[in-house]
Amino acid sequence: MTDDVLQFAEEPKPVIIVDENGEPLKAGDPHRFFEASWMHKYNGKYYFSYSTGDSHLLCYGIADNPYGPFVYQGEILQPVVGWTTHHSICEYKGHWYLFHHDSAPSGGRTWLRSMKVAEIYYDEEGKIHLK
Repeated sequence: MTDDVLQFAEEPKPVIIVDENGEPLKAGDPHRFFEASWMHKYNGKYYFSYSTGDSHLLCYGIADNPYGPFVYQGEILQPVVGWTTHHSICEYKGHWYLFHHDSAPSGGRTWLRSMKVAEIYYDEEGKIHLK
């Protein structure tokens, strides 16, 4: 973004998520990118997390730079009540947290979502896990 945050500082680039062999995840893959993306940096690596749409998973990939390609690493969160997995991940006072929402308190009414938070941690390989 430009300094005034009103326009792009450069042309937007496509997000590419690849498997361990460098092949892009295709539309039929239950772990492919669909929406609700978030990027954060941890230990010099860029983490791109996202919702998979129809399979209702929260997945992520890791890259050496913010342009990718991002190598798929796994699932962070299984489908929640209300099926959407929109989220964010951030560090606060030395701990990392996953913020997301679901519809459990409203009995599954998808238009009545409640905020959830779960602490996460990174293993020695940099993979994300729920505490």
